[in-house]
Amino acid sequence: MPDYEFSADPARIDAGRVHHLLSEHAYWAAGRPRTVQDAAIAASRNYGVYTASTGEQVGYARAVTDGVTFAWLADVVVDPGHRGRGLGTRLIDGALADLDTLGLKRVLLKASAEAREVYLRAGFARLDEPEAWLQRPGQR
Repeated sequence: MPDYEFSADPARIDAGRVHHLLSEHAYWAAGRPRTVQDAAIAASRNYGVYTASTGEQVGYARAVTDGVTFAWLADVVVDPGHRGRGLGTRLIDGALADLDTLGLKRVLLKASAEAREVYLRAGFARLDEPEAWLQRPGQR
């Protein structure tokens, strides 16, 4: 099994690889154009997991944040060929450790059913008063 490393260095993000991982292996990002993904990367704090031997990016997550009070963790994905090795946990733990340095009041995410346990182990819980939260669907 190869060794892996987590990084919060935005210079290491392989935007083409991220787009591939999301468009091919994440139902919520199916059909997302590369230009949209690149814009999302540019406007977010980005995190990756890489093989130590080759530096290939095998995991990705991003956080949309004001940097002071709130963040939304999104687009968490691990290459299917590398799943089952704790990389999702490593990715989430690394992202949350980075976000913790900001002293945010709240970090939210919409958890996929298959990863719910990973998020619960990382300290996420159901929303307090979910009925108070509203959404406005976008145009896309």
